[in-house]
Amino acid sequence: MPSSTSPDRGDDLEACVLRFSDLDLKDTGLIDPSSHLKAQLDHSTKKKYSFAKKKAFALFVKTKEVPASAFECKEKWWKCCQQLFKDKIGIHRHVATQHADEICHQTASILKQLAVTLSSSKSLKSSDKRDLLKEYLTHDHEMSAWLPDTSCFSPNKLIGGQGIDEGEVLLYYCYCDLEDPRWICAWQTALCRHLHLTGKVRIAAEGINGTVGGSKLATKLYVEVMLSCPLFKDYLCKDDFKTSKGGAHCFPELRVGVFEEIVPMGISPNMISYKKPGEFHKEVEKFLTLASQEQSDTILLDCRNFYESKIGRFQGCLAPDIRKFSYFPSYVDKNLELFRDKRVLMYCTGGIRCERGSAYLKAKGVCKEVFQLKGGIHKYLEEFPDGFYKGKLFVFDERYALSYNSDVVSECSYCGVQWDQYKLCSTPQCCQLVLSCPACQGQGFTACCVTCQDKGSRQASSPAQNSFKEECECTARRPRIPRELSLQARLLVNKEPGSDVGEDVQLLM
Repeated sequence: MPSSTSPDRGDDLEACVLRFSDLDLKDTGLIDPSSHLKAQLDHSTKKKYSFAKKKAFALFVKTKEVPASAFECKEKWWKCCQQLFKDKIGIHRHVATQHADEICHQTASILKQLAVTLSSSKSLKSSDKRDLLKEYLTHDHEMSAWLPDTSCFSPNKLIGGQGIDEGEVLLYYCYCDLEDPRWICAWQTALCRHLHLTGKVRIAAEGINGTVGGSKLATKLYVEVMLSCPLFKDYLCKDDFKTSKGGAHCFPELRVGVFEEIVPMGISPNMISYKKPGEFHKEVEKFLTLASQEQSDTILLDCRNFYESKIGRFQGCLAPDIRKFSYFPSYVDKNLELFRDKRVLMYCTGGIRCERGSAYLKAKGVCKEVFQLKGGIHKYLEEFPDGFYKGKLFVFDERYALSYNSDVVSECSYCGVQWDQYKLCSTPQCCQLVLSCPACQGQGFTACCVTCQDKGSRQASSPAQNSFKEECECTARRPRIPRELSLQARLLVNKEPGSDVGEDVQLLM
């Protein structure tokens, strides 16, 4: 999917490689991981080590480029780890001292790819080999060749306005084998910066999972690049990208990283049985219209965290009271009898958590069938905004929630009035989300619990005390892995969102 970028960009990068300071690249005191790597290489590969390390260093630095101020004579600066560098020496020293591990991994990856490339071309003349090596490093793995051509768009049009109606947030994931996740990470970083996108992209050998925000033009170009990329074009389609109103302002920054899994759970995805939004809607309708849901063989299971389902959920669902999705396997194990001989309909925000959750549940061998909502709640609400999903859709950015209907299914934690707009706990050390209505906020009730409220007051009266031990009641009183009682579960599905039930039951509904 190389674009029609100018050829001098390739020369630019090569020059960048050759101009690197030997101090930054060869100081073994600064780059121990790379030195350790070099010691493990055979004699033939060691000859290529220096060039591979310089290449890895160059690619890493290249992804940190940002436009310089319009008043500066320089064309570019570099931004890394929330620091701005205005000269090459500064960024080189920073990368050499703070990102040695990343350079080491990228060097190993380049060496491995070089070994494969060169071993497959032993019959070529040595001059041909040099040409092949040069083409591989300066074309196939040159970042600019994999970025869209934006020269025909003005910067203002690409960046767009900051209003919520002028931008867009994309949510997507793709399971596919990626041989070089770290190069994909560097490319994704360069691509997002090139399009002025913010957000989070998680990359692993098993695939990619991203949510990014920017102008509608930028997100459109991003989707086009992903759909045309040889690595993803056979796996992704346009419908795999869920969109919502937003923009770059919905995220504080861009974070792209390489992880063991694109969803932290510790298990591999399996063959999945999907229900499209229309099919899922009919299943839920059938489930809700049964004369006695207590006798139903179906469980409508919300795979999200408790604070997500608290402000919006399908009617009649079972929503586990867990704080992290990584707890889901333990939840299933602890409540395995609940799912025995049941048909399970699972759903989550965009579908990716269900991929793992349904695979784990299927592997237990106790369910009749396990299905998941294809495209998640996002796709369902696009087709059925006034369907069986009531309340808001929680999202992991600074918007906190998206509204598709007027239903409010949660309440103020202090006075009990209907309210579903989250804010962070006012105590800086706490990361809990709080439902506090305007009236209660006006009275100073802005913390998640009494402990945090008192903690915040003590901090305000003693500004010199800048750290507190985390002792939030919201966390302490909630079991890490709840146990569902069979009778309670059946009572839950007979309740509708917004009904007058106790706090513990409300969290599960």
